[in-house]
Amino acid sequence: MAKFYFCGKYNQDQIHNRFNQLIIRIEEEMKIISGQSILKSFLAAALLVMSMNLSFAQVSADAGKTLFTNYCASCHAKNMKTALTGPALGGAQERWGNDADLYSWIRNSQAMIQKGHPRALELWNQYKPTVMSNFDQLTDDEIGSLLAYINGVYDGSYGAPKGGPVAAQGVVAEKKSNNWLYWVLAAFLAGLSYLLFRIIGNLKQLSAAKQGMSYEKPTLWQTLRAKGVVGFLLFALVILGGYTTVNRAINLGRQQGYEPDQPIAFSHVTHAGENKIDCQYCHDGARRSKHSVIPATNTCMNCHRAIKVGSKYGTAEITKIYASIGYDPLTNTYLENYDQLSEDTLKAIYTAWMADSYITEKGVTALDAEGERLVASQWKNLVKALTNDEKKKIQGPIEWARIHGLPDHVYFNHAQHVSIGKVACQTCHGAVEKMEVVKQYSPLSMGWCVNCHRETEVKFTENPYYDSYERFHKELQEGKRSKVTVNDIGGLECQKCHY
Repeated sequence: MAKFYFCGKYNQDQIHNRFNQLIIRIEEEMKIISGQSILKSFLAAALLVMSMNLSFAQVSADAGKTLFTNYCASCHAKNMKTALTGPALGGAQERWGNDADLYSWIRNSQAMIQKGHPRALELWNQYKPTVMSNFDQLTDDEIGSLLAYINGVYDGSYGAPKGGPVAAQGVVAEKKSNNWLYWVLAAFLAGLSYLLFRIIGNLKQLSAAKQGMSYEKPTLWQTLRAKGVVGFLLFALVILGGYTTVNRAINLGRQQGYEPDQPIAFSHVTHAGENKIDCQYCHDGARRSKHSVIPATNTCMNCHRAIKVGSKYGTAEITKIYASIGYDPLTNTYLENYDQLSEDTLKAIYTAWMADSYITEKGVTALDAEGERLVASQWKNLVKALTNDEKKKIQGPIEWARIHGLPDHVYFNHAQHVSIGKVACQTCHGAVEKMEVVKQYSPLSMGWCVNCHRETEVKFTENPYYDSYERFHKELQEGKRSKVTVNDIGGLECQKCHY
């Protein structure tokens, strides 16, 4: 027999008692509904089942990973072992010793501090004046999922590869889905429905016998074709169809995790991670305009006039930059009348450069068979990367694939967040310095933005931009408020983003 585990409102004994009470209630109801329709009987039983208000466990480390990414990653280390803006989260349950207190701390840390909780005061004294955001919207299951992910990363059990050599090569184990639980629940409800129909039929037969009347019990097929059952199924289909339509409509245009191939294999790990190039050096529009902008090829050339061979791809990717802008790396000059040069002329120039680099790297006197294959392959990939159905010529800007996009009816200003709000790039875009291929880190949904505005504390006393908010400054000085959030200064007003 399948074994079910419940959490939340009832324990196992209480659930057993509730089932017994349910059976008694059904028997009592059956005594008085023999003259009613099958549909009414079924709905009465269904209402009794729903009245139990049981909660199936929804704790999932995978769900916890999403919650950690959305709410915690900007302040806490992802390895759960290193302290950043906030403490290392690994082992938090053991340090708190009481899950109820830990849940209260996650939802409202300042309230725990004001109550004088020892662990809360210890953390406050260690990290003040940094105030932890409140997450009172999180349910017990969501916090449980978050802690399951934290503990899994901390002890290495979450995402650990299984098996021998194949796992060691970085093949990620397939994530197990909990959808089977819903199928088990559906099968249970279907069986319960069938049982109720049989009970109703037997009771009607007994009632008819007592009254001296004949009653022919309907077959299962006749029962399924009854108007009440057909009507209920149609109602269920309408509800399911409506839910699916609304849910798909809400997700329309969202592309969290989108990771397209780019014309050039640009590595943010190499540039932003290893070489510590500031995001705003390349995306300089982020600090002064609405758009962060894709860097022009001239920005790339600031470094790559000197750095001509990449640490990972050699000349293969950097040559694409040279070919797009018309720079000859052999002579260190820009080509004249570049737009008018034929593809054959460009091929002669850039394959000569590729061949020269190969000869220098290998220490040979002439291009060998391996070198010829390498040069031919690099040139073929160059042409494919810099041309398409609409752009027939190699010359011209590199057409990068756009990753992040907002609907036309949404206004977002990078400068307002970066220069005024002092929001780190990683808050919205994730740890780009660790991404070999950049992907969309955040959902960029309205709910995600609204939650950020509700929770994000404005660096109020550190920025002269906020000097005009005299009342808030006065309340901070008098101790009437401990912080000012984006919400307090109008961050949830509709016209701020939609006008």
